[in-house]
Amino acid sequence: MQESKRQKQIGQLLQKELSEIFQRMGFNVVDGGMISISSVKLTPDLLEARVYLSMFKIADSHEMVNRIKERMGEIKKDLGNRVGKQLRRVPEISLFLDDTLEYIFKMEELFKKIKEDDAGKENK
Repeated sequence: MQESKRQKQIGQLLQKELSEIFQRMGFNVVDGGMISISSVKLTPDLLEARVYLSMFKIADSHEMVNRIKERMGEIKKDLGNRVGKQLRRVPEISLFLDDTLEYIFKMEELFKKIKEDDAGKENK
């Protein structure tokens, strides 16, 4: 189903505010890796937000998601203070891993290997 204009606007607002909250809490750079919010998708009633996290060079991404979930009360309170004027209710937040970046790296490795194999066959 297509997102409405309002869903997109609120999604972008939440993405911006959550990014700033993560930066303030120190979640954007952790253990030499980076965490960013790749997108936020909202239900049509704007009561649930699916937040997709992209992690780069994080050893255990599931552990990191759990660490963020432990502080979700603090995050949601801060988010409520920031967007309270624009929204009647702060949406319920669900965190998901966005593995697009990981998928891209795997595909690049495969293409590199194919190219090397083809170059090896031509030299024989």
